[in-house]
Amino acid sequence: MHHFLAHLKTVHHHRRLVRQYCFRLGLYWQGLTHDLSKYSPVEFWAGVKYFQGDHSPNDAQRREVGYSASWMHHKGRNRHHFEYWTDYGIHGEGIIGIEMPKKYVAEMFCDRLAASKVYRGKDFDPADPYRFFLRGKDKRLLIHPATSALLEQILLVLRDQGEDAAFAYVRHEVLGK
Repeated sequence: MHHFLAHLKTVHHHRRLVRQYCFRLGLYWQGLTHDLSKYSPVEFWAGVKYFQGDHSPNDAQRREVGYSASWMHHKGRNRHHFEYWTDYGIHGEGIIGIEMPKKYVAEMFCDRLAASKVYRGKDFDPADPYRFFLRGKDKRLLIHPATSALLEQILLVLRDQGEDAAFAYVRHEVLGK
């Protein structure tokens, strides 16, 4: 029962932060519907079973069973994950990353900022989302180069200039508002 409530609280906290951030960017529908799939049985019960509190339960599921059914379900339903944006290349090169629409890159920024705040708590530092991005950069084979570069630029603005500057950058340079 403890993990049930802790996971539910974590999901609610994350979604509340992403909603606030998306609203700040004028992305109201995305803010309201962000991560609703986390309440589906395949994602929610895995989150309860593998709850750790300081990082995604998908990693623990992956270690135990060899893959994360929760993550596979989640990435296929949420357009703010670059893994959603993959397809077979038109020149026979296999599965490739497709450039993400900018409104979903903006939501991905909100998602990463919120996740860092939820998992790091009082130890959060504006450089955390960028550090997380760098840890996986060389392994991220299916992200489109333009999407990766744009996300990296936003995270650098966050790291170097703070949240207000990052949101201004996303609003003006990414969304053109």
